[in-house]
Amino acid sequence: MTRSDDMRRAPRALITGVGGFTGRYMAARLAADGYRVWGTVRAGESVGDDGVPGGITALAADLLDPEALAHAVEAVQPDVVVHLAAVANVANGDVARTYVVNVVGTRNLLDVLANQRHVPRAVLLASSANVYGNATPGVIDEAVAPQPANDYAVSKLAMEYVAKRWNAQLPLVIARPFNYTGVGQSTDFLLPKIVEHYARGDRTISLGNTEVSRDFSDVRDVVDAYARLVAAAPRGETVNVCSGTGWTLGEVLDMLSRIAGYQIEVKVDSRFVRANEVRHLVGSNAKLRSIVGESVRVPIDETLRWMYGEARKRVLDR
Repeated sequence: MTRSDDMRRAPRALITGVGGFTGRYMAARLAADGYRVWGTVRAGESVGDDGVPGGITALAADLLDPEALAHAVEAVQPDVVVHLAAVANVANGDVARTYVVNVVGTRNLLDVLANQRHVPRAVLLASSANVYGNATPGVIDEAVAPQPANDYAVSKLAMEYVAKRWNAQLPLVIARPFNYTGVGQSTDFLLPKIVEHYARGDRTISLGNTEVSRDFSDVRDVVDAYARLVAAAPRGETVNVCSGTGWTLGEVLDMLSRIAGYQIEVKVDSRFVRANEVRHLVGSNAKLRSIVGESVRVPIDETLRWMYGEARKRVLDR
């Protein structure tokens, strides 16, 4: 059997938002698992600049264009779908777009998938642990009732409810990732912003509340969990994707001070203190482990060291 025959027989994966931070890692992971991978990008996006991994076929299809989505899905006939495309920044100022993309865009995708001749064996929808809000002071499992505290979280919970319409037609699994990071994440997000300040050797940084506690994971662990979930295909399940360990921003700053070799001065800026700040967000990964098994996780200090090293190289190359 030739290599081309092997490729034709390989399972097909479709990733929405393949040019995004998580999408690039997801594409590389599924390709390494033996999938032929296609990914959607918005019409007009420069795929080369988006860093889509080599060997991945990019398709122009906006979530808000059902016809383009239908053409993309028909062309791929995916065996698995990982839906990552979304407005993903909690602080995004365009509230209307957040709701339209995250809710209506997901609805468009599910409607297209349900009406194709080839039904995927697994469709993973990336929601968010932000749906829990300030629900509980303890470790959060999937039985905790959501209490979304911002528009992004409300849009993701609404997306979950919309998806229930297709539970009978599609093998859906909803992933609720807690905070995660890694090389390539925008400095609009908190940890890359802090890492960038250290990489530049800045003496001060403006932050909000450094005592908030978050469950931080490495992006490589998150896509590993997603890949395992689509392999297991636990139909109709909602699953936390998290480390199970909480870190305050103060502890993260201490780690980076050790990595960079100096202490940065933190200035509290009221602009970064959100009115509906989720104070404590740490998840239970017991259900995830029961479905996909145990895995070796990247320690957060190792993730920060990786990010700092890459950011430092960019600074020195300028």
